[in-house]
Amino acid sequence: MAAAALPPVTRQVSGRAAAVPSGPECGQPLAAAVAELPVLDASGRRVPFGALFRERRAVVVFVRHFLCYICKEYVEDLAKIPKSFLQEANVTLIVIGQSSYHHIEPFCKLTGYSHEIYVDPEREIYKRLGMKRGEEIAFSGDPAQQGGTLILGPGNNIHFIHCDRNRLDHKPINAVLQLVGVQPVDFTGRPSVTHV
Repeated sequence: MAAAALPPVTRQVSGRAAAVPSGPECGQPLAAAVAELPVLDASGRRVPFGALFRERRAVVVFVRHFLCYICKEYVEDLAKIPKSFLQEANVTLIVIGQSSYHHIEPFCKLTGYSHEIYVDPEREIYKRLGMKRGEEIAFSGDPAQQGGTLILGPGNNIHFIHCDRNRLDHKPINAVLQLVGVQPVDFTGRPSVTHV
């Protein structure tokens, strides 16, 4: 007999108290000034951030940087989400990094990621969404903005925000999928601490 379906998760629950990041809140529209900020695709073409989720709901994952091993593993797991699962729920999956657009194609080849991906090389969207500067990037000494996960759209509607507190604080993938009505993905083929 199949287990009864669980109700959808509607809020972030944490076992520890944390400071609420400054930035937009769920239930409020994304500021037009943020929606108009550009991201770059793999060819360097500028796309307004808000255009990515204007027509349908999107899960937008902001990664710390493409050389972060934890972010790389998380994106490898995101790559395992079948496009058909997303299409059934009319949801798009987007990764945004804080690198040059020249790094998109090699990162996708490395991770097997084939969904949408863009970069915010000036980190302006990261800053406006309240993602704080975190640990230094080892090769440059430059502190990266922490990442996060948002559920946006259609339009400038914010449905969910999770700002990572550190490089290990990614939101579990299946919890995010549940929020947007996408069936869960079985990640048991390879153990990972980023989504359990």
